[in-house]
Amino acid sequence: MSAEATNPATPGPVVPAVPRRRSRPRIDLRRLGRAAFLGPATRGRLPDAIGHVVEAHRAHHPEADLEPLRRAYVLAESSHRGQMRKSGEPYITHPLAVTLILAELGAETTTLTASLLHDTVEDTDVTLDQVREQFGEEVRYLVDGVTKLEKVDYGAAAEPETFRKMLVATGSDVRVMSIKLADRLHNMRTLGVMRPEKQARIAKVTRDVLIPLAERLGVQALKTELEDLVFAILHPEEYDRTRELIVDNASRADDPLAETAEGMRGVLREAGIQAEILIRPRHFVSVHRFSRKRGGMRGSDFGRLLVLVNEDADCYAVLGELHTCMTPVVSEFKDFIAVPKFNLYQSLHTAVAREDGQVAEVLIRTHQMHKVAEAGVVALGNPYASPAEEQAAGDERVDPTRPGWLSRLLDWQEAAPDPDTFWSTLREDLAQDREITVFRPDGGTLGLPDGATCVDAAYAQYGEDAHACIGARVNGRLATLSTALRDGDTVQLLMGQDPASEPSREWLEHAHTPAARIAIQRWLTTHPTEPRAGARQDTADEDAEPAFRGQSGRRGADGPLPHPASAPRAGSTISVAGRPGVSVRLAGCCTPVPADEVTGFAVRGGVVTVHRVECAAVARMRAAGRPEADVHWGDSTECRVTLVAESFGRPHLLADLTEAIALEGAEIVSATVEPPSQQRVRHTYTLELPDAAQLPTLMRAMRNVPGVYDVSRAQHHAGAH
Repeated sequence: MSAEATNPATPGPVVPAVPRRRSRPRIDLRRLGRAAFLGPATRGRLPDAIGHVVEAHRAHHPEADLEPLRRAYVLAESSHRGQMRKSGEPYITHPLAVTLILAELGAETTTLTASLLHDTVEDTDVTLDQVREQFGEEVRYLVDGVTKLEKVDYGAAAEPETFRKMLVATGSDVRVMSIKLADRLHNMRTLGVMRPEKQARIAKVTRDVLIPLAERLGVQALKTELEDLVFAILHPEEYDRTRELIVDNASRADDPLAETAEGMRGVLREAGIQAEILIRPRHFVSVHRFSRKRGGMRGSDFGRLLVLVNEDADCYAVLGELHTCMTPVVSEFKDFIAVPKFNLYQSLHTAVAREDGQVAEVLIRTHQMHKVAEAGVVALGNPYASPAEEQAAGDERVDPTRPGWLSRLLDWQEAAPDPDTFWSTLREDLAQDREITVFRPDGGTLGLPDGATCVDAAYAQYGEDAHACIGARVNGRLATLSTALRDGDTVQLLMGQDPASEPSREWLEHAHTPAARIAIQRWLTTHPTEPRAGARQDTADEDAEPAFRGQSGRRGADGPLPHPASAPRAGSTISVAGRPGVSVRLAGCCTPVPADEVTGFAVRGGVVTVHRVECAAVARMRAAGRPEADVHWGDSTECRVTLVAESFGRPHLLADLTEAIALEGAEIVSATVEPPSQQRVRHTYTLELPDAAQLPTLMRAMRNVPGVYDVSRAQHHAGAH
């Protein structure tokens, strides 16, 4: 069954007490379960079980036609009748809860209709043709978009290929991903019945894929709750400490945020500005990050003040009054109204200082901006609807301009037919936190992730024809292809005329987008170069890599490594099926760490070298018919990993990087900084991590250090063989 739940009364580490943004009570699954057993209502009357959904829907769409919802519920209830969730509730409670989540966010009727039916094709005898006949092509498309692929047909590739299918469908209709996010939120809320290891697996996929997608689609209400639920599962001890901080603060007699809010109300009243001022408590993950960053929390740090006004101009009027009548912290000012974020977010950010030294952060936005900030693309209703006179002919779907990040994702996924490559590259792509826009000389634009270079711009504009790129002009000046681009740059790419032009292997070091990396790597793989005289012949047989025993975890010879490598700390193990006690080496070409999917190959001396499955060396050795060894990580998740940070040169950069590393709980074993080249600096760190799952967060924190434009796992590029 596609969705599983637990009895809300069953103890479990899952559901955090996240402050609700609305006064409407959460759906009562037990009451809905009893209502579901009563069967469908008489024709023409709404079933009692969807009363919550109707109430929430009417609040946003008072004139909505409820007939499709009634018919969708009747079909869903009758189709799922007799099916139960793992917690014992009737299965119909799950699509009802998912639909309520979307209704509260303001989704329109078509989305809610598809949400009620989202598991029928996957788990019952209902077919897509039946959905189309009864509810139309739009609902059929949405239901198909969120329907999982069968493991019977796809095996281990079912999950990545299901996500690929959903993303492709999202490219034509973002409402597909809205339903998937609400579906995952309800499953995460009710995950306590699962085995701990399955909870952790689902939480990690949620963290690596769905939370970044929620962020990019602007659905903050879902993103923040998903973050807290993942936090509770993957880091229960830190979650409990954060809960204690929040509870202790709530018990305080004084509330500095309430006092500051009252002062702001007086300022705006005197200025004649109509505004609503609310206290927005930080969610658990935000409190945790803030406390680690600052080393402690004061009363005003536990939330933000939200000022809601009617018009855009009122936002700037509020800002002027607050900066005039209170003490502003100028460094905290950001204008996301004039320059919205790529996920539709708009707001003014500022902060005011109190007399006791505490600082209150302030967000200023209109009511409509607030709706979009909470619900993102869901708040847009049906973004594909257009006036009747502008409708496309026939049944052709109206295809709006997609956000740049989604277009890039859809482009590169076509060039990644291997499910493992797609899955790992998707996670890396979604780890990019910020998007920039650069301009072409013809007036067109390219959307690229922050840290992208001219290499990335070339492949974004020309695809594989970018192999012929020989240079670039950035803002009118000649620049190398490794030049990092900034938001607003104008980029002219200089193309060679030789059709046999080929990319340089060095371009891989400067390519940060999946499209560029996949295109370059594919060319290099299909055009192997002859190894130089005296060069090593077999990347997989590196004898200089450190070895350790698969069962005991004892390290081999110490000393500097000729190639960057990663290795688990003492206590970590890798077992080789059927070969107890065999010596194991981690490949320096792909630096695997615990939780990576790995495979092994026997090399000289009977040693098994372990690679990440997406490593290019694995594909070469498989093609050569080399036998694989079945390898598995042990229980420990501690690891040693080598990271390379590329940055612009600036004062205090090294200190800022090491501080960012320390704040994420990593221990620096060694660090080297190469001499600056063209005002760019390359840092190499070997780090000990208590949990390999922290690696993406650590790399993201390092990328967030000003001046750093890329952080990557160390890799050794060797000649093909």
